Amino acid sequence: EISPFLAFILCDVPLPLGTVTILCIDLGTDMVPAISLAYEEAESDIMKRPPRNPQTDKLVNDRLISMAYGQIGMIQAAAGFFVYFVIMAENGFLPMSLFGIRKQWDSKAVNDLTDSYGQEGTYRDRKTLEYTCHTAFFVSIVVVQWADLIICKTRRNSILHQGMRNWALNFGLIFETALAAFLSYTPGMDKGLRMFPLKFVWWLPAIPFMLSIFIYDEVRRFYLRRCPGGWLEQETYY
Repeated sequence: EISPFLAFILCDVPLPLGTVTILCIDLGTDMVPAISLAYEEAESDIMKRPPRNPQTDKLVNDRLISMAYGQIGMIQAAAGFFVYFVIMAENGFLPMSLFGIRKQWDSKAVNDLTDSYGQEGTYRDRKTLEYTCHTAFFVSIVVVQWADLIICKTRRNSILHQGMRNWALNFGLIFETALAAFLSYTPGMDKGLRMFPLKFVWWLPAIPFMLSIFIYDEVRRFYLRRCPGGWLEQETYY
């Protein structure tokens, strides 16, 4: 959610993700899945772990921040930007042509901005494309959050061992997907929330990133179990 605004300011690109869509993520699609984790069964090895040290084991520490922002969060951001560039490219604006055009893009006086193929587009056309990208970025975040939610079920055990018996969490996965589809395809959302319907294929580019998150964390937990107390545990076990 931070990176689109950094790109908007530092790289002068059209805004990849709007404030309304950010609120839809924070107050909509994230709520039920986050609550559902409270119903997750304890891991099978929980009684083998030493008690928490209140002096050193904090709820939020540098390892958690590193995982959330520096690792998993970066993969999620990459998914959003990839979908953004795909849609822009499909509509004539190749990635390199987007850098430095923010002022022209947002100017109502400019109705002849040319794309990478020399085609001119009006201000209204550009904004429709921009809001479509906002919607697609939002949907891509929902897709990668599927994996993010699942990997949060355990800290050390494999998801294959833990299983998917938390039906509140399973409902949360369905709920956030249904809500994303509702916000994207319901008539009138283009005027109310500036969210535009997407082609089905625009849901797909985020899937490789979703699989990457799942595989990355499964491998990380495998090495946590294989080498307890090692470097990986010291740096990533939160």
